[in-house]
Order: sequence, then structure tokens, then C-alpha cells
Amino acid sequence: MAQPIIRPNHVARITALLRQFPVVAVLGARQVGKTTLARQVVASWQRGVAFFDLESTEDLARLADPLLTLRRERGLVVIDEVQRLPHLFQTLRVLVDEPGTRRRFLLLGSAAPALLRQGAETLAGRIAYHELHGFRLDEVGVDRLPRLWVRGGFPRSFLARTEVESGRWREEFIRTFLERDIPQFGLRIPAPALRRFWSMIAHYHAQTWNSSELARAFGVAHTTVQRYLDVLTETFMVRQLPPWHANLAKRQVRSPKVYLRDTGLLHALLGVHTVRELEGHPKVGASWEGFALGIVLERLGVRSGEAYFWATHAGAELDLLVVRGRTRLGFEFKRTSAPSVTPSMRTALVDLNLQRLDVIHGGRETYQLAPRIRAVPLDQVAREIGVLR
Repeated sequence: MAQPIIRPNHVARITALLRQFPVVAVLGARQVGKTTLARQVVASWQRGVAFFDLESTEDLARLADPLLTLRRERGLVVIDEVQRLPHLFQTLRVLVDEPGTRRRFLLLGSAAPALLRQGAETLAGRIAYHELHGFRLDEVGVDRLPRLWVRGGFPRSFLARTEVESGRWREEFIRTFLERDIPQFGLRIPAPALRRFWSMIAHYHAQTWNSSELARAFGVAHTTVQRYLDVLTETFMVRQLPPWHANLAKRQVRSPKVYLRDTGLLHALLGVHTVRELEGHPKVGASWEGFALGIVLERLGVRSGEAYFWATHAGAELDLLVVRGRTRLGFEFKRTSAPSVTPSMRTALVDLNLQRLDVIHGGRETYQLAPRIRAVPLDQVAREIGVLR
């Protein structure tokens, strides 16, 4: 395994949050690099550090009486796999509310509904959240874009020595996630059933969600498939991109689009292992769309409730609409080196009152396609589209 990639933007963001909030929770999928990132934060911390890993029986024993143990600590206290002790949030509230306390808590956890609910209810006003994804293009370099697309952003998958090792790691991750992690979240879904559903979602990647259609194909109630989808969303495996409902005299699509967040896992579920295989697969365009969409969202710093897609029953659509205050930006994703303006783009530009519409493409040049519409190569996104303020 290669040396871990330093992630300075995440380190800086978490460090800034720790200055402002007594508790910071870093949430993300299993094996996405939360522990490695915490070590990078610790390396720049000026005061004392204590580290508790709740997958360790020894550390669990040390926290048998968490108030007694944690009250002795000063400086930064890192607690990994915090979802294993959800009652710990009550103790943290007592500790951070003590007069004159100088402790800071950095919590690492896989997303779970109970974890988010506990933090929101018990530590309201005292906790900040930082969502950690896999590697992004600006972290690994544009020269490794094909590898990032095929292998995905999970560190062990991306950094594996060979394609075979990368594919083997992803298959093992999927198995372990279904058999061990899902039950730990209190979800009693049989692993084979969820694996079949996850594979079906891979074939619906970048399409509008239709719970009734999947329920028929899967042989269960539509409420069941919606629950499965929500489970995969809450654990950072799936992204649901909600529709934008503009006040227009047009019938608009009101179901979300679904994407697997990590293209490496998408390709594993599709049985794709190399760039050559991917380029010949019918889902290559959808895979590229989801990959590019994730890069744009990360670059813009989009927060919850700011990203949408838009579509009408008459056929007009926009892959991504980003709304922050009065700012409205549109994005289309085209895996081509020579994108062109479509009637749908012109409709979206006017009907949604976009400041601009960027067509993210697979070529090499940035150029104007029409007033307020331009073509931007994916490998130049970091330089061209800026960050939302």
C-alpha cells in the first residue's frame, strides 16, 4: 500500500471548526479515511491529545465510566467509531458545559440515523459536522483522473498496487458492509437481499427514482425499496439528488435522481474492472455523469439543501442546479470532447434564471458556447468554476 495522501483542505476545515465548537463530528462511510485524517489533524495540534478507538475492547473498557475517564483529559480527545456508544453524547454535554473547560472532542463515525439524532438533540449548539468523502480530483491530481474514475475514492481501492487488488478490496468492502456494518446500525435487512437491491441501483445510476418499478422488479412493497434506498443514503453509499420545483406553468418531475456516491463501488457492482471495460459498458455515460457531479459539488462547497436537478415532463432538464441565496448555477455533464448547446439548456437558462450554465465535458478546452453558457473540461473544474461564498 502506498503512503497515505495528505488532505490539507479537510485538515484546515476541521481545525477551524475545533476552534469554534467544543465538539466536531467527522462523518463518512467506513474505510473512507476518517482515522487517517484525524491523525493528520492531531499532527498539527499544539496541545495534548488522547485517542480512543471504540473497536478496541481495551478502549471500550477505559470508557466504562466515560465521565470519570474523559474528565481527566485535556486538549483534544479523539473518539473513533463513536456510533458504538451513542449514550456518550450525554456525557460530552456535561463535559463541554463545565465552566472554564478547554477540552475539544473530535468524533469519528459512520453515518447512522441514531448518531445524527443524538448529536442534534443532545449537543445542539455545541457540535459541528464535517462530511468526509473519498479522494477527489484536486487531491490526487488530474493525471490520475482515469484511475480515480475507475477505482473510486476509497483510499485502499485508489492506492492499491494493481487493478486486481483494487477490485478485490472493493468486493470485500461490499461484503463486509452488508454483513457487519448494516446490522451494527440496527437495521435488520438480509445481506443477500440488500446486495441484490444495491446491484439494481447500480443499473439505475443517474436515473430518476421509481420506487414502484423497482418494487415490482424486486418483488416487495414500494415502501420496502424506499427504506432500502434510505439506508444506503444514510450510510453514504447512495446520493439522492432532489428535484427542483420552480413555480412554472409546466409539469415537472418530482422524484429524485439516484447515484452511487463512489464510482469504484458502482463499477464493482456492475462487474467492471478496467478503463477498457468501462468504455465499452452501456452505463459509461451515467458513470461519468455521477463522477463529474461529485467533483463539482465538492469544488463548490455545496451544502445540504443547495443541490438539485430539474426536469419537466415535456423533456427539458438540467443535470445539476445549485442554489445559494440569489445565486443559481446550472451544470450539464457530457462525456464528449465537443459539447453543443441544446434546446433543453436554453430552456433551463431562461426558466430557472441561471447566472450561468457550465457544460462539464471530457475534452481539453474551456470555451464559450453561447451567452451565459460555456464548455468546461472536467480536469479544469477546480480552476474554472470557483467556490460558492
